[in-house]
Amino acid sequence: MKNLTIAIDGPAASGKSTTAKLLAQKLGLVPIDTGAMYRAVTLKVLRLGIDPNDEEAVVKVARDSNIWQECQNGKLVTYLDGEDVSEAIRSPEVSENVSIVARYPGVRKVLVELQRKLARYGGVVVEGRDIGTYVLPDADLKVFMKASIEERVKRRVREMREKGIEVSEEEVRKELEMRDEIDSGRAFAPLKPAEDAFILDTTNLTIDEQVNKIVEKIKEKFGDDP
Repeated sequence: MKNLTIAIDGPAASGKSTTAKLLAQKLGLVPIDTGAMYRAVTLKVLRLGIDPNDEEAVVKVARDSNIWQECQNGKLVTYLDGEDVSEAIRSPEVSENVSIVARYPGVRKVLVELQRKLARYGGVVVEGRDIGTYVLPDADLKVFMKASIEERVKRRVREMREKGIEVSEEEVRKELEMRDEIDSGRAFAPLKPAEDAFILDTTNLTIDEQVNKIVEKIKEKFGDDP
């Protein structure tokens, strides 16, 4: 199990980030959050006062940035130019702009190179939006997580409020629908299930149930007990 490469894709608030981290912990694998990398670029773009719609400038930021991830005391930490930005990248402003930044082929090419480097030896759970279709098309197991828009709105509102950020369900719904449209409609590496992906509807599942469903799929496919 140690060299397995597991790709988990899905839209925002489908549960993939938390599930990927817990799955990695359960199987003794390393989690890689590709979405956090795009958020790191977005954070830097915003800090520099660059318009996220300025593709050339945004791509330059991606090329000039040093982004890295590592596990510390069981927690995945994202670094941007040596700074721990794990919390800063979760701000509403970053969330509103990350899909714009992530749609640029130049940005994706820079970060995909890094993602493949981190995953090259296996033993990883990589989550994002184009992992099974583009980043790691030869992954041992591909999972595509989905959930109803109503459930995803509830999850995101709860997540934001737990962080002390007050948002309305209407605001969150608009943000998620906009991100879905941009992510699924982009010409380069759009959000979609890989042809051989295991589709997991998480609408009525707890996080533990989501993890267990994937573990069951791994046992079914590889015949081993992780």
